[in-house]
Amino acid sequence: MNSITLILALAAVVAVSIIIIVASQLREKARIERARKITALEDRYKRCERLLTELPAQYLTPELKLLLLNEMEAACDNLAALSTGLPVEKWREAATQEKARIQDEQDTTTPVAIDTPEKSRYIKELLESLFKLITSMHKSGRIDGETSREKQQYILFLVHKTHADLHVFQAREHIRKNQIRQAIHAYHMASTEMGKSRDNPLATRAVKAFRKRIAELEAVNEKGESTGSAEPDSELDKQWDRFFHEDDWKKKPDYDD
Repeated sequence: MNSITLILALAAVVAVSIIIIVASQLREKARIERARKITALEDRYKRCERLLTELPAQYLTPELKLLLLNEMEAACDNLAALSTGLPVEKWREAATQEKARIQDEQDTTTPVAIDTPEKSRYIKELLESLFKLITSMHKSGRIDGETSREKQQYILFLVHKTHADLHVFQAREHIRKNQIRQAIHAYHMASTEMGKSRDNPLATRAVKAFRKRIAELEAVNEKGESTGSAEPDSELDKQWDRFFHEDDWKKKPDYDD
């Protein structure tokens, strides 16, 4: 074997080795990228499912629920194309059935009371997660800018509502204990929270209602009367429990003075 043949043979061996190494690296890169996509899609599905099941039912409008369910279905479609071992068909079927219930107006919701600081903080965390999801959907082009702004504004309103819920609960407890000054302060805090969403008509009516309730309690406090004159479950509190039924607020003309 002459030197030229030897050189060519060595070059061929090197070339084949390089091809094998590159091909191996490409396969590994593809494997890692596939695993990354599967993890991201699974996280996307479970994130939406968590928001759908753990956020207070009264907070999620049908539009928001359908938005989350559409995300879950899209995640399932992409996972199915990757042939994973995940129960994708089961997930998709559950999302589709829930979507049908909402579209047929058969969705039943049980309001969740925000009665502890821990619960208030947890719900705030969920709302922050929902806010980030909406931002991500907009950046990826899955929803338009107008829809994104509308949903984000509503989510910020819900954050304020969550804080106000806790203050209203605390105010009721103070009244039951004949702690009128503390109750007044709690209603002031609730009013301040709702005032942060001044562009929302429901929030504006709520602020007026809180002011009316505060005036009632101040009158009781000035007279030195007991909680018998300051019902812990006033008409405002009952209406607050049905806050998202807008007609309940419209029926009170003195809220719109």
